[in-house]
Amino acid sequence: MGSLPPSLDFPSPKISETTLLNLFKSQQNHLNYFFQHLSLPQTLSFTQTLLKCRGTIYFTGVGKSGFVANKISQTLISLGIKSSFLNPVDALHGDIGILNDQDVLVLFSKSGNTEELLRVVPCAKAKGAYLVSVTSVEGNALANVCDMNVHLPVERELCPFDLAPVTSTAIQMVFGDTVAIAMMGARNLSKEEYAANHPAGRIGKSLIFKVKDVMKKQDELPVCKEGDMIMDQLVELTSKGCGCLLVIDENYHLIGTFTDGDLRRTLKASGEGIFKLTVGEMCNRNPRAIGPDAMAVEAMQKMESPPSPVQFLPVINDQNLLIGIITLHGLVSAGL
Repeated sequence: MGSLPPSLDFPSPKISETTLLNLFKSQQNHLNYFFQHLSLPQTLSFTQTLLKCRGTIYFTGVGKSGFVANKISQTLISLGIKSSFLNPVDALHGDIGILNDQDVLVLFSKSGNTEELLRVVPCAKAKGAYLVSVTSVEGNALANVCDMNVHLPVERELCPFDLAPVTSTAIQMVFGDTVAIAMMGARNLSKEEYAANHPAGRIGKSLIFKVKDVMKKQDELPVCKEGDMIMDQLVELTSKGCGCLLVIDENYHLIGTFTDGDLRRTLKASGEGIFKLTVGEMCNRNPRAIGPDAMAVEAMQKMESPPSPVQFLPVINDQNLLIGIITLHGLVSAGL
């Protein structure tokens, strides 16, 4: 069912590198036309209007322009700016009620004659919203009924018929996202504030997570005393999944570390003599360590630093008290 008979042999479509290269060059030329003819005063006025908005910046559009409008709104949201996408059809069936006189409504349309948007305009005006059209055809209907218009110059579509909206939508996206970054700079958004809006992403985690957020602690710690026999601590060494022992004194001060690598080296050097050795005799008394308030990404950098990488760091406080351990595996599992 659904497959062609073997006798029907249709030639597969072919395209050359030269054809692709020429298309990319043509698109580049069309984008350069946009950059060369865009009105910076208009763009600045538009950006300042969005910056001054005391309510929510709504974006709307139909078809491909609607997808672009939605994406630009999401960019602003990720920067901590109140924004949302307003579907023009849903707006005419009740969603227009979300608008008020503190809001700005940005309408994306290449032609500026999109019927659905033109029907939204009087309703949005009745709610008191400030309307901005972003269009590419001079003297269009939408520009004539909005409070502000921004013209996005389009030389032509890359489509050979000059019909498929591939260049105009690329220009809309470049315009909207560039304005968003301009607003980001004007609002002095810090890297930490940006990260706070992206807690699930690697960038956000690297700027938010501290050692204390991802470290093992209390019963998860593979601890022992320096007088303990090495062979008596094998279960502790292997069962906690850290690949080491954290050697402490009676008051939980960190004395040193003993790793599974140290175990192998000791066994090779001492043979049966390992049964008489204590952890304290063979441990590293000058291990790398880190504080609980350090950034998790700093811990990863410290693990990877010369002279040789390590798989874990004891976590100690200002009094050298052991409070946790952070492992490379734990950092990777946390998305760092």
